[in-house]
Amino acid sequence: MKKTKYIVFFFALLFAGSIIVISFLVKQPSYTIHTSGKLYIFSKLSSDYKVIDLKNGEELAEYPIQIEPHEAVAIPNQNRVVVTNYGNPEGPRDCITVINTKTDKVEKTINLKGSLRPHGIASFPNSNKVGVLTDVGNDLSIVNIKTGLVEKKIQTQQEVSHLIVLHPFKSVAFVTNIKSGSVSVIDLDLNKVIQIIPCGLGTEGIDITPDGSELWVTNNKDNSISIINTSTYKITNTLNTGKEPLRLKFSIDGKYCLVANSSGGTISVFGQQSKKLIKTIIIRGKNNSIERLLYHTPRPVGILMHPNGLFAFVSNSNANEVEVIDMKTFEIVSTIGTGKIPDGLAFVN
Repeated sequence: MKKTKYIVFFFALLFAGSIIVISFLVKQPSYTIHTSGKLYIFSKLSSDYKVIDLKNGEELAEYPIQIEPHEAVAIPNQNRVVVTNYGNPEGPRDCITVINTKTDKVEKTINLKGSLRPHGIASFPNSNKVGVLTDVGNDLSIVNIKTGLVEKKIQTQQEVSHLIVLHPFKSVAFVTNIKSGSVSVIDLDLNKVIQIIPCGLGTEGIDITPDGSELWVTNNKDNSISIINTSTYKITNTLNTGKEPLRLKFSIDGKYCLVANSSGGTISVFGQQSKKLIKTIIIRGKNNSIERLLYHTPRPVGILMHPNGLFAFVSNSNANEVEVIDMKTFEIVSTIGTGKIPDGLAFVN
């Protein structure tokens, strides 16, 4: 009987050791592409950011930052990256951080004067200004990153205003409102909301086609996309997605739209013209218990397109890595290790 127990114990140890070795060998992020520029990756739980050389995957810098950085945007003509500091369950933040992309170091922190839990952010073309949305306060702050001044605030007239996109040719901003399940259309010349568009439950992700004709937004509790005509502000199509679609992003040429299905652990690829699902990209970690042990249950969130149109970068928050997608094959071709719970991404040349 004792001999049998020893044998069982031996094989149990062997199995556990094998799992650890396989986990170490297989789980390590593997960078296999070679492209241009630097990728800034902001991680919420570890409250830090990493700067990655995309030519060889080398980590150039890693620095701490304000508690729970969320969305980020690059301002190429200013050599700056700006990130919103959301805060954590213990307390909100009310500031944004400006990073100098020549030194990769924090240059300044700008207080938003009472606007709590900043999240969505967009840069205005050919300027030193950004638009910042706050979940608490529900306003759009126009911030001059050079002077550090909040120049104006525009109320969204809705609740939990989360993400923002700018029209490419008009002085108009579109804002998703999670609790209200809507999109606010803001005229940036008049400094006011000119339309409220009801969508679905949990309206969150947002992007606009390169020609400015269509706005696509995700409804994370409906598992759907609302497609809006930007001339009429009417919903023209509703598409089904995977579970909990949090973000979406158009390809550089506008032909495809990638959707991060957070709870589903997948990325949906839709054709912009056809409005049809072309492919579902399954991120490793969902198939079985061994995969979950090795790779963690995937949770895709942020999406960023490389300007060359060849690659998409997706924050996989549970796995603490960024997945790199080949935009020709729609396959995951590489991974980048991150801090804990990566979210916001920004690219600079």
